[in-house]
Amino acid sequence: MNAPPQISVIVVSHGRPGDLGRCLRGLEQLLYPSFEIVVVADAAGLATVDRMGWAGRIKTVQLEEPNISLARNRGIEQAAGEIVAFIDDDAVPEPTWLSALADGFSGDAVAAAGGFVRGRNGISFQWKARAVDHYGQATPLAVDPLRPTVLSSRPNCAIKTEGTNMAFRRDDLAALGGFDPAYRFYLDETDLNLRLSALGRNTAIVPLAEVHHGFAPSPRRRADRVPRTLFEIGASTAVFQRRHGAAQDIFDQTRQRQRFRLLQHMIDGRIEPAAVEKLLETLAEGFEEGRARALTPLPPLGRSQSEFLGFAAFPKGPTQVLSGRPHQAARLKKRAQQLVAEGQRVTLFLFSPTALFHHVGFHDDGYWLQTGGIFGRSRRDQPLVQAARFQTRLRREIARVSPQRGFYARLGGGHDPAGAGKAG
Repeated sequence: MNAPPQISVIVVSHGRPGDLGRCLRGLEQLLYPSFEIVVVADAAGLATVDRMGWAGRIKTVQLEEPNISLARNRGIEQAAGEIVAFIDDDAVPEPTWLSALADGFSGDAVAAAGGFVRGRNGISFQWKARAVDHYGQATPLAVDPLRPTVLSSRPNCAIKTEGTNMAFRRDDLAALGGFDPAYRFYLDETDLNLRLSALGRNTAIVPLAEVHHGFAPSPRRRADRVPRTLFEIGASTAVFQRRHGAAQDIFDQTRQRQRFRLLQHMIDGRIEPAAVEKLLETLAEGFEEGRARALTPLPPLGRSQSEFLGFAAFPKGPTQVLSGRPHQAARLKKRAQQLVAEGQRVTLFLFSPTALFHHVGFHDDGYWLQTGGIFGRSRRDQPLVQAARFQTRLRREIARVSPQRGFYARLGGGHDPAGAGKAG
Protein backbone atom coordinates (compact mmCIF):
# COMPACT_ATOMS: atom_id res chain seq x y z
CA MET A 1 0.00 0.00 0.00
CA ASN A 2 1.31 3.44 -0.95
CA ALA A 3 1.92 5.91 1.85
CA PRO A 4 -0.60 8.78 1.96
CA PRO A 5 0.72 11.93 0.28
CA GLN A 6 2.18 14.69 2.39
CA ILE A 7 -0.19 17.67 2.41
CA SER A 8 0.53 21.32 3.18
CA VAL A 9 -2.51 23.16 4.58
CA ILE A 10 -2.39 26.89 3.89
CA VAL A 11 -4.46 29.33 5.96
CA VAL A 12 -4.58 33.00 4.97
CA SER A 13 -5.74 35.43 7.65
CA HIS A 14 -6.11 39.19 7.80
CA GLY A 15 -7.84 41.11 10.57
CA ARG A 16 -9.49 38.06 12.14
CA PRO A 17 -7.16 36.67 14.83
CA GLY A 18 -9.98 35.07 16.82
CA ASP A 19 -11.32 33.19 13.82
CA LEU A 20 -7.80 32.08 12.91
CA GLY A 21 -7.35 30.57 16.37
CA ARG A 22 -10.57 28.57 16.05
CA CYS A 23 -9.59 27.35 12.58
CA LEU A 24 -6.24 26.17 13.89
CA ARG A 25 -7.90 24.29 16.75
CA GLY A 26 -9.98 22.49 14.15
CA LEU A 27 -6.92 21.63 12.06
CA GLU A 28 -5.30 20.22 15.18
CA GLN A 29 -7.97 17.50 15.23
CA LEU A 30 -7.56 16.28 11.64
CA LEU A 31 -7.45 12.51 11.19
CA TYR A 32 -4.60 12.52 8.67
CA PRO A 33 -1.13 11.06 9.27
CA SER A 34 1.11 13.50 7.39
CA PHE A 35 0.37 17.20 7.03
CA GLU A 36 1.94 20.56 7.80
CA ILE A 37 0.29 23.93 8.40
CA VAL A 38 1.38 27.19 6.79
CA VAL A 39 -0.22 30.37 8.15
CA VAL A 40 0.10 33.58 6.15
CA ALA A 41 -1.24 36.37 8.34
CA ASP A 42 -0.88 39.91 9.57
CA ALA A 43 0.80 40.74 12.87
CA ALA A 44 -2.42 40.22 14.87
CA GLY A 45 -2.87 36.74 13.38
CA LEU A 46 0.70 35.71 14.10
CA ALA A 47 0.32 37.00 17.65
CA THR A 48 -2.55 34.52 18.02
CA VAL A 49 -0.25 31.72 16.86
CA ASP A 50 2.24 32.74 19.54
CA ARG A 51 -0.41 32.92 22.26
CA MET A 52 -1.52 29.40 21.38
CA GLY A 53 2.03 28.19 21.93
CA TRP A 54 2.32 27.00 18.34
CA ALA A 55 5.65 28.61 17.53
CA GLY A 56 7.79 25.92 15.92
CA ARG A 57 4.80 23.63 15.28
CA ILE A 58 3.76 25.36 12.08
CA LYS A 59 5.26 27.54 9.36
CA THR A 60 4.33 31.22 9.39
CA VAL A 61 4.65 34.12 6.97
CA GLN A 62 3.83 37.72 7.90
CA LEU A 63 1.97 39.71 5.25
CA GLU A 64 0.11 42.94 5.98
CA GLU A 65 -1.19 43.55 2.44
CA PRO A 66 -4.85 42.44 2.09
CA ASN A 67 -4.38 40.44 -1.11
CA ILE A 68 -5.56 36.83 -0.85
CA SER A 69 -3.84 35.72 -4.08
CA LEU A 70 -0.49 37.13 -3.04
CA ALA A 71 -0.89 35.59 0.42
CA ARG A 72 -1.67 32.17 -1.02
CA ASN A 73 1.40 32.36 -3.22
CA ARG A 74 3.54 33.17 -0.19
CA GLY A 75 2.10 30.08 1.45
CA ILE A 76 2.79 27.91 -1.60
CA GLU A 77 6.41 29.04 -1.57
CA GLN A 78 6.75 27.64 1.97
CA ALA A 79 4.73 24.47 1.31
CA ALA A 80 6.82 21.28 1.07
CA GLY A 81 3.94 18.83 0.62
CA GLU A 82 3.04 16.98 -2.57
CA ILE A 83 -0.47 18.42 -2.27
CA VAL A 84 -1.41 21.92 -1.15
CA ALA A 85 -4.82 22.41 0.52
CA PHE A 86 -6.50 25.71 1.32
CA ILE A 87 -8.99 26.71 4.01
CA ASP A 88 -10.18 30.18 5.08
CA ASP A 89 -9.53 31.52 8.56
CA ASP A 90 -13.29 31.71 9.26
CA ALA A 91 -13.78 28.02 8.48
CA VAL A 92 -13.26 24.73 10.34
CA PRO A 93 -12.75 21.33 8.67
CA GLU A 94 -14.39 18.10 9.69
CA PRO A 95 -11.75 15.68 11.12
CA THR A 96 -11.77 13.52 7.97
CA TRP A 97 -11.35 16.51 5.61
CA LEU A 98 -7.79 15.84 4.46
CA SER A 99 -8.25 12.07 4.25
CA ALA A 100 -11.21 12.58 1.93
CA LEU A 101 -9.43 15.19 -0.20
CA ALA A 102 -6.42 12.89 -0.57
CA ASP A 103 -8.72 10.17 -1.95
CA GLY A 104 -9.57 12.54 -4.79
CA PHE A 105 -5.99 12.42 -6.09
CA SER A 106 -6.03 8.70 -6.87
CA GLY A 107 -5.32 9.25 -10.56
CA ASP A 108 -2.34 11.07 -12.07
CA ALA A 109 -4.64 13.09 -14.34
CA VAL A 110 -6.28 14.67 -11.29
CA ALA A 111 -4.64 18.02 -10.57
CA ALA A 112 -7.20 19.47 -8.17
CA ALA A 113 -9.84 18.41 -5.68
CA GLY A 114 -12.60 20.23 -3.86
CA GLY A 115 -15.16 19.34 -1.23
CA PHE A 116 -18.55 20.50 -0.02
CA VAL A 117 -18.96 23.58 2.19
CA ARG A 118 -21.57 23.86 4.94
CA GLY A 119 -22.94 27.23 5.98
CA ARG A 120 -23.52 29.00 9.27
CA ASN A 121 -26.06 26.56 10.65
CA GLY A 122 -23.56 23.74 10.12
CA ILE A 123 -26.09 21.64 8.20
CA SER A 124 -27.21 23.40 5.01
CA PHE A 125 -24.67 23.61 2.20
CA GLN A 126 -23.28 26.87 0.89
CA TRP A 127 -21.63 25.17 -2.05
CA LYS A 128 -21.55 21.70 -3.53
CA ALA A 129 -20.26 20.78 -7.00
CA ARG A 130 -20.21 23.49 -9.64
CA ALA A 131 -18.78 24.32 -13.05
CA VAL A 132 -17.73 27.84 -13.99
CA ASP A 133 -17.55 29.53 -17.39
CA HIS A 134 -15.46 32.35 -18.84
CA TYR A 135 -18.00 34.86 -17.53
CA GLY A 136 -17.26 33.66 -14.00
CA GLN A 137 -20.82 32.28 -13.80
CA ALA A 138 -21.17 29.03 -11.82
CA THR A 139 -23.73 26.28 -12.46
CA PRO A 140 -24.48 23.20 -10.29
CA LEU A 141 -23.19 19.73 -11.18
CA ALA A 142 -24.50 16.32 -10.14
CA VAL A 143 -21.93 14.06 -8.46
CA ASP A 144 -21.85 10.89 -6.38
CA PRO A 145 -22.67 12.02 -2.81
CA LEU A 146 -20.41 9.43 -1.16
CA ARG A 147 -17.37 8.98 -3.42
CA PRO A 148 -15.01 11.24 -5.38
CA THR A 149 -16.22 12.10 -8.86
CA VAL A 150 -13.49 12.93 -11.37
CA LEU A 151 -14.62 15.56 -13.87
CA SER A 152 -12.97 16.98 -16.96
CA SER A 153 -13.32 20.54 -18.18
CA ARG A 154 -14.78 21.74 -21.45
CA PRO A 155 -13.66 24.68 -23.60
CA ASN A 156 -14.31 27.95 -21.74
CA CYS A 157 -15.74 25.98 -18.81
CA ALA A 158 -13.88 24.61 -15.78
CA ILE A 159 -14.70 22.57 -12.71
CA LYS A 160 -14.93 25.04 -9.84
CA THR A 161 -13.11 24.66 -6.56
CA GLU A 162 -14.19 26.76 -3.59
CA GLY A 163 -11.48 28.88 -2.00
CA THR A 164 -12.16 27.64 1.51
CA ASN A 165 -12.06 23.94 0.58
CA MET A 166 -9.72 23.07 -2.27
CA ALA A 167 -6.46 21.26 -2.92
CA PHE A 168 -3.98 21.01 -5.79
CA ARG A 169 -0.89 19.07 -6.73
CA ARG A 170 1.85 21.48 -5.78
CA ASP A 171 3.86 20.93 -8.95
CA ASP A 172 0.88 21.84 -11.15
CA LEU A 173 0.08 24.88 -9.03
CA ALA A 174 3.68 26.09 -9.00
CA ALA A 175 4.08 25.60 -12.77
CA LEU A 176 1.07 27.85 -13.37
CA GLY A 177 2.55 30.58 -11.20
CA GLY A 178 0.04 30.03 -8.45
CA PHE A 179 -2.71 32.59 -8.00
CA ASP A 180 -2.83 35.86 -9.92
CA PRO A 181 -2.18 38.77 -7.50
CA ALA A 182 -4.25 41.05 -9.76
CA TYR A 183 -7.24 39.38 -8.08
CA ARG A 184 -6.95 40.76 -4.57
CA PHE A 185 -10.30 39.20 -3.73
CA TYR A 186 -13.01 37.46 -5.81
CA LEU A 187 -12.60 35.26 -8.91
CA ASP A 188 -9.08 34.31 -7.79
CA GLU A 189 -9.73 30.57 -7.70
CA THR A 190 -12.03 30.75 -10.76
CA ASP A 191 -9.16 32.22 -12.76
CA LEU A 192 -6.92 29.38 -11.58
CA ASN A 193 -9.56 26.78 -12.44
CA LEU A 194 -9.76 28.06 -16.01
CA ARG A 195 -5.97 28.12 -16.41
CA LEU A 196 -5.74 24.59 -15.07
CA SER A 197 -8.49 23.33 -17.35
CA ALA A 198 -6.61 24.68 -20.36
CA LEU A 199 -3.93 22.07 -19.61
CA GLY A 200 -6.50 19.27 -19.87
CA ARG A 201 -6.15 18.23 -16.24
CA ASN A 202 -9.04 16.79 -14.25
CA THR A 203 -10.65 17.90 -10.99
CA ALA A 204 -12.16 15.58 -8.38
CA ILE A 205 -15.20 16.66 -6.40
CA VAL A 206 -15.18 14.94 -3.00
CA PRO A 207 -18.48 15.49 -1.13
CA LEU A 208 -17.27 13.95 2.13
CA ALA A 209 -14.37 16.42 2.33
CA GLU A 210 -16.41 18.90 4.34
CA VAL A 211 -15.62 22.33 5.72
CA HIS A 212 -17.89 24.54 7.84
CA HIS A 213 -17.67 28.16 6.70
CA GLY A 214 -18.83 31.03 8.89
CA PHE A 215 -18.63 34.12 6.66
CA ALA A 216 -16.98 36.20 9.39
CA PRO A 217 -17.10 40.00 9.06
CA SER A 218 -14.31 41.77 7.20
CA PRO A 219 -13.62 45.21 5.68
CA ARG A 220 -15.68 44.01 2.69
CA ARG A 221 -18.76 42.63 4.49
CA ARG A 222 -20.66 42.78 7.75
CA ALA A 223 -21.40 39.84 10.03
CA ASP A 224 -24.85 39.45 8.39
CA ARG A 225 -23.13 39.11 4.97
CA VAL A 226 -24.22 42.57 3.78
CA PRO A 227 -21.42 44.07 1.65
CA ARG A 228 -19.65 47.15 2.96
CA THR A 229 -18.16 47.72 -0.50
CA LEU A 230 -18.21 46.00 -3.90
CA PHE A 231 -15.03 47.67 -5.12
CA GLU A 232 -12.82 44.58 -5.29
CA ILE A 233 -15.60 42.53 -6.89
CA GLY A 234 -15.77 45.14 -9.63
CA ALA A 235 -11.99 45.32 -9.99
CA SER A 236 -11.61 41.54 -10.21
CA THR A 237 -14.41 41.37 -12.77
CA ALA A 238 -12.48 43.77 -15.00
CA VAL A 239 -9.26 41.78 -14.53
CA PHE A 240 -11.13 38.57 -15.36
CA GLN A 241 -12.49 40.15 -18.55
CA ARG A 242 -9.01 41.14 -19.63
CA ARG A 243 -7.37 37.82 -18.71
CA HIS A 244 -9.96 35.54 -20.30
CA GLY A 245 -11.42 37.58 -23.12
CA ALA A 246 -14.87 37.60 -21.58
CA ALA A 247 -17.58 39.48 -23.45
CA GLN A 248 -17.99 43.20 -22.86
CA ASP A 249 -21.30 42.67 -21.08
CA ILE A 250 -19.63 40.83 -18.18
CA PHE A 251 -19.92 43.98 -16.06
CA ASP A 252 -23.63 44.25 -16.79
CA GLN A 253 -24.12 40.61 -15.77
CA THR A 254 -22.10 41.12 -12.60
CA ARG A 255 -24.03 44.28 -11.76
CA GLN A 256 -27.32 42.49 -12.27
CA ARG A 257 -26.31 39.64 -9.92
CA GLN A 258 -25.02 42.02 -7.26
CA ARG A 259 -28.11 44.21 -7.50
CA PHE A 260 -30.34 41.17 -6.99
CA ARG A 261 -28.28 40.21 -3.93
CA LEU A 262 -28.55 43.72 -2.49
CA LEU A 263 -32.29 43.85 -3.09
CA GLN A 264 -32.66 40.63 -1.13
CA HIS A 265 -30.81 42.23 1.77
CA MET A 266 -33.10 45.26 1.46
CA ILE A 267 -36.25 43.12 1.47
CA ASP A 268 -34.97 41.33 4.56
CA GLY A 269 -34.49 44.70 6.28
CA ARG A 270 -30.70 44.62 6.49
CA ILE A 271 -30.05 47.75 4.39
CA GLU A 272 -31.94 50.87 3.35
CA PRO A 273 -32.98 51.36 -0.30
CA ALA A 274 -30.49 54.21 -0.74
CA ALA A 275 -27.63 51.87 0.16
CA VAL A 276 -28.29 49.69 -2.88
CA GLU A 277 -27.26 52.33 -5.42
CA LYS A 278 -24.36 53.53 -3.29
CA LEU A 279 -22.92 50.01 -3.16
CA LEU A 280 -23.43 49.55 -6.89
CA GLU A 281 -21.44 52.74 -7.40
CA THR A 282 -18.49 51.10 -5.61
CA LEU A 283 -18.84 48.16 -8.01
CA ALA A 284 -18.53 50.49 -11.00
CA GLU A 285 -15.60 52.34 -9.42
CA GLY A 286 -13.81 49.06 -8.85
CA PHE A 287 -14.43 47.95 -12.42
CA GLU A 288 -12.84 51.12 -13.76
CA GLU A 289 -9.80 50.63 -11.52
CA GLY A 290 -9.54 46.99 -12.58
CA ARG A 291 -9.46 47.99 -16.25
CA ALA A 292 -6.25 49.91 -15.54
CA ARG A 293 -4.74 47.50 -12.98
CA ALA A 294 -1.31 46.17 -13.99
CA LEU A 295 -1.40 42.61 -15.33
CA THR A 296 1.96 40.90 -15.07
CA PRO A 297 3.20 37.47 -16.20
CA LEU A 298 2.95 34.68 -13.66
CA PRO A 299 6.38 33.03 -13.43
CA PRO A 300 6.56 29.53 -11.92
CA LEU A 301 6.87 29.35 -8.16
CA GLY A 302 10.01 27.72 -6.80
CA ARG A 303 10.35 24.78 -4.48
CA SER A 304 10.09 25.31 -0.75
CA GLN A 305 13.41 26.14 0.87
CA SER A 306 12.26 24.52 4.12
CA GLU A 307 11.71 20.87 4.94
CA PHE A 308 8.24 19.40 5.44
CA LEU A 309 7.21 20.24 9.01
CA GLY A 310 4.93 17.40 10.05
CA PHE A 311 2.24 18.61 12.43
CA ALA A 312 1.53 16.66 15.61
CA ALA A 313 -2.26 16.43 15.58
CA PHE A 314 -4.47 14.80 18.21
CA PRO A 315 -3.77 11.05 18.46
CA LYS A 316 -5.98 8.74 16.47
CA GLY A 317 -8.87 7.35 18.42
CA PRO A 318 -12.65 7.30 18.63
CA THR A 319 -14.42 10.60 18.94
CA GLN A 320 -15.98 11.04 22.35
CA VAL A 321 -19.71 11.74 22.36
CA LEU A 322 -21.45 13.65 25.11
CA SER A 323 -25.19 14.18 25.09
CA GLY A 324 -27.89 15.64 27.26
CA ARG A 325 -30.60 18.24 27.75
CA PRO A 326 -30.12 22.03 27.88
CA HIS A 327 -30.25 22.11 31.69
CA GLN A 328 -27.13 19.90 31.69
CA ALA A 329 -25.25 22.15 29.23
CA ALA A 330 -22.86 23.83 31.69
CA ARG A 331 -21.61 20.52 33.11
CA LEU A 332 -21.34 18.85 29.71
CA LYS A 333 -19.51 21.78 28.14
CA LYS A 334 -17.02 21.76 30.99
CA ARG A 335 -16.50 18.02 30.49
CA ALA A 336 -16.06 18.53 26.74
CA GLN A 337 -13.44 21.18 27.40
CA GLN A 338 -11.58 18.85 29.74
CA LEU A 339 -11.55 16.01 27.19
CA VAL A 340 -10.24 18.35 24.48
CA ALA A 341 -7.47 19.49 26.82
CA GLU A 342 -6.53 15.80 27.15
CA GLY A 343 -6.18 15.57 23.36
CA GLN A 344 -9.51 13.96 22.50
CA ARG A 345 -11.98 14.86 19.77
CA VAL A 346 -15.41 15.56 21.22
CA THR A 347 -18.92 16.05 19.88
CA LEU A 348 -21.60 17.33 22.25
CA PHE A 349 -25.30 16.89 21.43
CA LEU A 350 -27.78 19.02 23.38
CA PHE A 351 -31.41 18.19 22.54
CA SER A 352 -34.42 19.98 24.03
CA PRO A 353 -37.97 18.48 24.08
CA THR A 354 -39.01 20.82 21.25
CA ALA A 355 -39.22 20.99 17.45
CA LEU A 356 -36.45 23.58 17.15
CA PHE A 357 -34.20 23.40 14.07
CA HIS A 358 -30.75 21.94 14.66
CA HIS A 359 -27.50 23.88 14.43
CA VAL A 360 -23.95 22.52 14.31
CA GLY A 361 -20.75 24.41 15.00
CA PHE A 362 -17.21 24.12 16.25
CA HIS A 363 -16.99 25.73 19.69
CA ASP A 364 -14.14 28.10 20.53
CA ASP A 365 -13.12 25.62 23.24
CA GLY A 366 -12.37 23.00 20.60
CA TYR A 367 -15.37 20.65 20.44
CA TRP A 368 -18.25 20.13 18.04
CA LEU A 369 -21.64 21.23 19.36
CA GLN A 370 -25.04 20.32 17.92
CA THR A 371 -28.18 21.84 19.41
CA GLY A 372 -31.86 21.54 18.54
CA GLY A 373 -35.11 19.85 19.43
CA ILE A 374 -35.65 16.12 19.75
CA PHE A 375 -38.55 16.54 17.32
CA GLY A 376 -36.97 19.23 15.13
CA ARG A 377 -35.29 18.72 11.80
CA SER A 378 -31.59 18.76 11.14
CA ARG A 379 -31.48 18.35 7.36
CA ARG A 380 -33.65 21.05 5.84
CA ASP A 381 -35.43 18.55 3.59
CA GLN A 382 -36.88 16.72 6.59
CA PRO A 383 -40.40 17.27 8.02
CA LEU A 384 -40.74 20.19 10.41
CA VAL A 385 -41.73 17.80 13.19
CA GLN A 386 -40.69 14.16 13.55
CA ALA A 387 -41.48 11.65 16.24
CA ALA A 388 -38.46 10.40 18.18
CA ARG A 389 -37.17 9.52 21.62
CA PHE A 390 -33.94 11.07 22.88
CA GLN A 391 -31.72 8.03 22.30
CA THR A 392 -33.28 7.32 18.92
CA ARG A 393 -32.63 10.87 17.79
CA LEU A 394 -29.09 10.78 19.17
CA ARG A 395 -28.22 7.66 17.18
CA ARG A 396 -29.80 9.17 14.07
CA GLU A 397 -27.66 12.31 14.34
CA ILE A 398 -24.52 10.31 15.07
CA ALA A 399 -25.16 8.30 11.91
CA ARG A 400 -25.70 11.49 9.90
CA VAL A 401 -22.31 12.99 10.76
CA SER A 402 -20.32 9.80 11.26
CA PRO A 403 -18.55 9.70 7.85
CA GLN A 404 -17.24 13.25 8.28
CA ARG A 405 -16.64 13.26 12.03
CA GLY A 406 -14.81 9.89 12.06
CA PHE A 407 -16.84 8.32 14.85
CA TYR A 408 -16.34 4.69 13.91
CA ALA A 409 -15.92 2.42 10.91
CA ARG A 410 -19.56 1.50 10.38
CA LEU A 411 -22.85 1.61 12.19
CA GLY A 412 -23.46 -1.47 14.24
CA GLY A 413 -19.79 -2.41 14.39
CA GLY A 414 -16.71 -1.44 16.32
CA HIS A 415 -16.80 1.31 18.91
CA ASP A 416 -20.29 2.66 19.57
CA PRO A 417 -19.89 6.29 20.60
CA ALA A 418 -23.54 6.63 21.62
CA GLY A 419 -22.56 4.99 24.86
CA ALA A 420 -19.49 7.15 25.46
CA GLY A 421 -20.08 9.78 28.07
CA LYS A 422 -23.76 10.27 27.32
CA ALA A 423 -25.84 12.05 29.89
CA GLY A 424 -29.43 11.62 30.90
